[in-house]
Formats: sequence, C-alpha cells, structure tokens
Amino acid sequence: MSYVAPQEFAAKMIEAGESKVFMSTKDTLIRAYMAGAILALAAAFAVTVTVNTGNPLIGALLFPVGFCLLYLMGFDLLTGVFTLAPLALIAKRPGVTIGGILRNWGLVFVGNFAGALTTAVFMAIIFTMGFSEEPNAVGQKIGTIGESRTLGYAAAGAAGMLTLFIRAVMCNWMVSTGVVAAMMSNSVSGKVIAMWMPILIFFYLGFEHSIVNMYLFPSGIMLGGQFTWMDYFLWNEIPTVVGNLVGGLTFVGGMIYATHYKTSPSRKEGEKSAARLVAAE
Repeated sequence: MSYVAPQEFAAKMIEAGESKVFMSTKDTLIRAYMAGAILALAAAFAVTVTVNTGNPLIGALLFPVGFCLLYLMGFDLLTGVFTLAPLALIAKRPGVTIGGILRNWGLVFVGNFAGALTTAVFMAIIFTMGFSEEPNAVGQKIGTIGESRTLGYAAAGAAGMLTLFIRAVMCNWMVSTGVVAAMMSNSVSGKVIAMWMPILIFFYLGFEHSIVNMYLFPSGIMLGGQFTWMDYFLWNEIPTVVGNLVGGLTFVGGMIYATHYKTSPSRKEGEKSAARLVAAE
C-alpha cells in the first residue's frame, strides 16, 4: 500500500523534527539555501506565467512544481521546520531542547534568505538585460507586488497588520499540510499529488509565505518598486514569519500530534472499562 495511515505519518513527523534539530550546520545551511533558491525560481515562474497568460489561476496551478522538487530533493523550508522541529520537543525526544530548535530555525532562515536572494539577483539581471534596461513586464509586476503587500498593509495600519498576520497563519496551515501530505504516501506520484493541492490553494489565495517573500520583495526593490527594505521587514517579512510559525505549529503540527500521536481512548473503550469495574465490584 502506498498510503500511510495518520498514526504512522504522525510518528514520521516527530522523527523528521528530531533529525532536523540534530542536523549539522553545514547540511542545514546547504539544504535551506537550495530550498530558498528553488522556491524563489518557482515564484518567478508563476509570476511570469500569470503575466504572459493574464490568468493567475494558471500561475498558481504551476507554482507547486518548485515545492515538490525541493521536498523530493530533501531540502528544508523555514515553514516546514516551524511545524516539525517543536514536535520532537513536545514528544520529549532525548536531547531536544528549545535552544536546539531555535538554532535550527535561525540557520534555516539564513539559508532560505540567501538562496532566495541569489535567485532574486539572477532574475533581476534577466528581467533588465543586466540592469541596462528598464524591467520587462514581469519585472514591473514583481515591483508592484512588493508595493501593494508592504505599503498597502501599512496604509491600513493595525487592520493591515492583522490582515497580514492572518494571511501568514493560513499560508503555513496549507504549506505545512503539504509537507505532511508528502508523508502520506510511499510513492513519488502520491507525494507529488498530495503536496500539489494545499500549495495551489495558498498561492492562488494570495497568502503570505515568508520564503516566497524573500524572493519577491528584494527582487521588487531591485526592479524599481517604490518601497524600502524597512517597509519590507516591518510590514511583511517579520509579521509573516510569526504568522507562519503560528499557523504551521497550531493548525498542522499541534492538531495532528494531539489526535493521531496522542490518541485518546474511544468512548466505547471507556464504557467497557466502566462496565468491568462495575462487574468487579
């Protein structure tokens, strides 16, 4: 059977989280760097498709190719380790500490950012003929995305920050569901299909993904977007990271752990136990 039951993949989630906490610095950085670079390229691809076709649904349908590739190659996104690493602590795996989890998150953030920024520079060169021309249509679109999703939130004040945060929470609800969904199958095709669905949802609905934004916003600044690095960090990246953490750990990791790894006795079992106690008396 290629399908893996929930109780089994719940245990796999904890094992995966434990392995990431104890992974060497070199391997953590390399895997995070490549994950950020590949996901950034998928974002550039999706925006290009959307601009060329005029249909954002087509771009969203194709964006998950990047997520599937990086997952199958064993690379790590910050959104994924937000969900998996804490489970090893909650499950009381030996040697897993809060410090170890924070170390993993910090290294993955740095690696993801470096990879996404590398792709941002490469694609900016392509969109501007080596910065010798004005950005093409795709480059101009990326610039406007950065403006609307920083200055647009800032203009709305607290309501904008709340909207940004909720979009980030819902994003990693879907993205981490994709990470877990890949554990539901032992076949490559099963993993890809399972991952594709939630990633499509998050991208089409415009939720906020901290690693995708590590590409879109620095790239937008390079391509002439009318916003600053401070706008990007204060009105997107930092709140998005926090929202991604809450969404992945709460709606995916915590829920699956609570009901599939720490399953409570069924009401039927409770009734049987009560009946045995009565009979014993």
